[in-house]
Amino acid sequence: MGLLATIFVLIVALEHFYILALEMFFLSSRPALRTFNLTKEAAADPRIKTLFANQGLYNGFLAAGLIFGLILGSSAVQLFFLACVIIAALYGAATANLSIFWKQGLPAILAFLFVLFV
Repeated sequence: MGLLATIFVLIVALEHFYILALEMFFLSSRPALRTFNLTKEAAADPRIKTLFANQGLYNGFLAAGLIFGLILGSSAVQLFFLACVIIAALYGAATANLSIFWKQGLPAILAFLFVLFV
């Protein structure tokens, strides 16, 4: 696998670990409030915190799967988890905010193509 593919897979994984941190541990922080368009009151609501923590856990599983694929040197594992990220980004763009496609989907698509062809 090429260096460019590895770099892009790492970028996607790190982005999802960052999202995990925002959603699970720093939901009341300025970056999280801005990213998720939340008020401080909404972020303090236990039901909202639980929903975001659950989403954060899923983002962590995606990131962990990508890192696992890199450690194994398995293109198949990387492609599977990148496909999951792409599908999640398409769904998020369609249902929540189009910017999700550009911020999460596009890097994953590029990584997918690099893993597949480079």
